[in-house]
Amino acid sequence: MKIQEYVQNTTGLPEKGIQNVIALLKDKATVPFIARYRKESTGNLDEVQIAAIRDAVKKFEELIARQLSIISTIDEQGRMDEVLKKRIESCFNSTQLEDIYLPYKQKRLTRGEKARRAGLESLAKMIMSQRGGDPEVMADRFIKGEVYDVDMALDGAKDIIAEWINENVVLRDRLRQLFDRKAILTSKLVKGKEGEAVKYRDYFDFAQSLNRCPSHRFLAIYRAHREGLLSMKARPDEEMALQQLERFFVKGRDACANLLQEACKDAYKRLLRPSLENEVLSNIKAKADKEAIIVFSKNLLQLLLAAPLGAKRILAIDPGFRSGCKVVCIDETGDLLTNTTIFPHPPQKESSKAKAKLGQLVESYKIDVIAIGDGTAGRETESLVKHTHFSRDVQVFSVREDGASIYSASSIARKEFPDYDVTVRGAVSIGRRLMDPLAELVKIDPKSIGVGQYQHEVNQTELNNELDDVIVSCVNTVGVDVNTASPYLLGYVSGLGTSLAENIVEYRKEHGKIKSRNELKKVKRLGDKAYEQAAGFIRIRGGENPLDNSSVHPESYAVVKRMATQLNVSIADLMGNSDLLNKIDADQLMEIDAYTFKDIISELKKPGHDPREQVKVLEFDYRLKTIDDIKTGMLLKGIVTNVTNFGAFVNIGIKENGLIHKSQLADVYVEDPSQFISLDEHVEVIVLEVDINRKRIGLKRM
Repeated sequence: MKIQEYVQNTTGLPEKGIQNVIALLKDKATVPFIARYRKESTGNLDEVQIAAIRDAVKKFEELIARQLSIISTIDEQGRMDEVLKKRIESCFNSTQLEDIYLPYKQKRLTRGEKARRAGLESLAKMIMSQRGGDPEVMADRFIKGEVYDVDMALDGAKDIIAEWINENVVLRDRLRQLFDRKAILTSKLVKGKEGEAVKYRDYFDFAQSLNRCPSHRFLAIYRAHREGLLSMKARPDEEMALQQLERFFVKGRDACANLLQEACKDAYKRLLRPSLENEVLSNIKAKADKEAIIVFSKNLLQLLLAAPLGAKRILAIDPGFRSGCKVVCIDETGDLLTNTTIFPHPPQKESSKAKAKLGQLVESYKIDVIAIGDGTAGRETESLVKHTHFSRDVQVFSVREDGASIYSASSIARKEFPDYDVTVRGAVSIGRRLMDPLAELVKIDPKSIGVGQYQHEVNQTELNNELDDVIVSCVNTVGVDVNTASPYLLGYVSGLGTSLAENIVEYRKEHGKIKSRNELKKVKRLGDKAYEQAAGFIRIRGGENPLDNSSVHPESYAVVKRMATQLNVSIADLMGNSDLLNKIDADQLMEIDAYTFKDIISELKKPGHDPREQVKVLEFDYRLKTIDDIKTGMLLKGIVTNVTNFGAFVNIGIKENGLIHKSQLADVYVEDPSQFISLDEHVEVIVLEVDINRKRIGLKRM
C-alpha cells in the first residue's frame, strides 16, 4: 500500500489535496502556513484536515517501521518465507499485525514451551487432529525424561494446544468482535475503601454494556480503578465465548475432543480473556481519550481566543483572606509598576485602609481597569472594590485565575520577575490575562487552566500534541506583534520555535524595534524557510510597509502593489477602503489563484483585524456569598467555565460552580453540549437543585 492510499483510506480526503499536503510537509511547511497560504494546492483544506493528513502520515511510517522490525526478527529466527513476508507487508492494521507476529514473539518460559521442550508437541498434534484413538494410549509413548506419567503428558499437551488456540489469528479476531460487541463493563468497590471512594459511589456496584458507556463515565471508573478504589472488568458472557472456541476447534465427541474442550477453557481463561479484555479496555480508553481530548481542545480554543481588553493600565488583585490580597499595577504593555498587599478581610478586617490604598494607587498610576481573581475571597474583594470611591472612572472585571499559581511558580515567571515572589507574579498574571488572554495563557501548561475533562487520565502524549496544535492555531489566527510579544508567544508562530523566538527578542534588545518583516532576515539563524513560514503571521505596527501589519504574505506584496497601481492609489490608501477594493479585477491578476485573491481582498478591507470579540462585564447576584445562599428556583446570571460531554459548568458568583446537565441545555435532545454552549459565554440560569453536603448545584439554562 502506498502512503497516499493509506492516508486517503484513513482520512477520506481528496487524493490531490493529500498528495500536495504530503509534499509540503516533507518540505518542512507548517500546518498553519499550508492552511492559510497554500489553499490552491490543497483544495482549501482547513487546519484540522491538514493535521489529520500529517498524523496519518506519521501512523503509516510507524506501521512500516513495525513491519520491518517484525520481518527482521522472524528472519533472524530462520522462520521467514515469502508468503509470511507478503502477509506482513500487506497488513496496515496494528492489531492484526501483532496477531500475525504473536506465534513468533520471544516469550518467557511458558507452560506450553516447557511441554515442547519435554517432547510433547507431537502428542499435542495427535490430540488436536481428533482422528480417534485413546489419548492415554497415545500419551504412554511420551513418558520419559521429565514426563513421569500419562496425566503429566496429557496436561503438557493441553498446555501446548492452549497456546496454539491463543495464537490462532482467525479465532482471536472472532473473539475480539465478541468483546467489542458484547463486553459488559462492571465495577465494584474495593473492600475497605468506602471512605476514600465516596465521590465514586455511583459506581460501587455498576454494570453497563461497554460500547454504550459514555466516555466521561468510563474515565471516572478508570480513574477510581487506577487509584485502587474500584475493581473494573470488561467481559462478554463466558459461556458464549467458550461456545465460539469449541465450535472453532472441537470436531467430535471422543476422548480427544473432550481434552480439546478442556484446552479451550484453559486457553480462554488463562490466555485469551486477559489479553482481549486488556485490548478492549485499551481501545475504549483510547476512544474515551479522544473524546475527552476533543472536549479539552474546544474549550482551550475558546479560552485562548477569549476577548482581550487591550492596552490599558490595570490594577490586578490576587484575593486572599488570612494572607491578604496581593495588589499590582501594570502599564499598557504589561510591565509591573508597583505592588503591595492589603488586608480587607478576616482576620485583619482592615477594609478602610484597603479602600484608601486602592484609591491612592488608581490615582497615582492612572488606572483604567481593576482585575480581580475569581478564586478564594474573589467575591468579597469585588464587593469591596465596588464600594470604593475612585477619583476616576474604572471598570471592574472578575478574571478566572486557574493556572495563575502554576505560572507564578514556573521557570518562565522566575525569568520574567526574578526579584519578586510568587504572590506578585500571580497577580501580574491575572492582570495580563485580562489584557490579552492568549499572550498570557501560552505560558501556562494547558492542563492547569481548568477546562479539561479527566485530562490527567488520558494519553498525555496525544493530549499534549493536540493542545499544542490548538495553541499554534490560535496564535497564528490572531497574529503576533513582533515588537511586544514574549518569547513564549513568539515560539508558537509558524516556523519559529523556542530558539528563534529567543533570538528575535535578543535582536530587539540590541537593535530596538523591528521596522519591517524583511528585517527579520537579519535575526540570527532565521533563514529563508523559517521566514517564509513565519512572515505572514508576524505583525509590525507603525512599520515601514503598511502590509507588514496585515496577514498578507510578503510573497504577495507585488500583487498588492499592482492592485494599487491599477487604481492609481498608494497601498496605504487602498487598505481599509472597501469601495476601491471592490473595483479590483481578479482577471487582471493571473499570477495568483482565486483563493489567494479572495484572502488578500478580505484582509485589505480589515487590515490587522483581531478575530476575537470585545470583552464584556458580568454582574453576579450581590446576594450570593456561599452555597448556603443558593435556593431552588433562583434566576441567576453566570459565566460558563467548562464544557464537558455531559454538560456545562457555570460560575454563578460563589466558590462552587453549578452544572447545567446537557438535558437542561435546550428544549431538544443534546448529544454534544459544545454545539449549544461555549466557554466564557454569559448565560441566565434557574436553580433546579442544591446539594449542600456534596457541594453540587443543578442548573437549567433559560
